[in-house]
Amino acid sequence: MADDSDGPSWPPNMMKLFTETGEQAVEKQQELMKQMLGAGMSGGMDMNQLGAMSQTATFKTRVQSGGRISIPDAERETLDIEEGDIVQAVVVPVKRNRDDE
Repeated sequence: MADDSDGPSWPPNMMKLFTETGEQAVEKQQELMKQMLGAGMSGGMDMNQLGAMSQTATFKTRVQSGGRISIPDAERETLDIEEGDIVQAVVVPVKRNRDDE
């Protein structure tokens, strides 16, 4: 494993939250895939759709101005996503950086 001493230092409770949220996202994705497989068997989805849906990535990103988010380079390369491609996103808030007014 790489030495992360040059990167930001996260409090242990935040890392735990990141880990738990990531695990929950993976569980939801697996549940969705099981539901889609069931739909495919009953004629609700063809195999081309299922193949496309099996290529997924889970990552965390920060919301930027105008509500923009970025897909990390590694995920774009792995999924062969290029500028102009249409993708579907499932958004799960992890942490809010704002004051409660």
